[in-house]
Amino acid sequence: MKTTEKLQELKTLQSRIDAIRRDLGINPPGEVTYEADLDVTSDDMVAVVADGFGGATTSVVSGNYPVDYTTKFEKFFRSENEAESAAEALACHRASPR
Repeated sequence: MKTTEKLQELKTLQSRIDAIRRDLGINPPGEVTYEADLDVTSDDMVAVVADGFGGATTSVVSGNYPVDYTTKFEKFFRSENEAESAAEALACHRASPR
């Protein structure tokens, strides 16, 4: 199979994958679905990043997210909604990362 044929197949597969994700209501891998500052006096923030298969990771980070940052805490959730709910609870100070 030539390179051009492989690239065409890759584009076709990606289109099918994108359609399936839309049907399932999930985001592509690496998509930031939630982002909020944790405190106005620090550079800590909470972010949720989709895994592309319905799950997501909620992270507390410090620094210049997403370019130059340190992860202070992270937890994987089986659904994007669960991850976003946890992030919102952190951002609104209703929960602790632990």
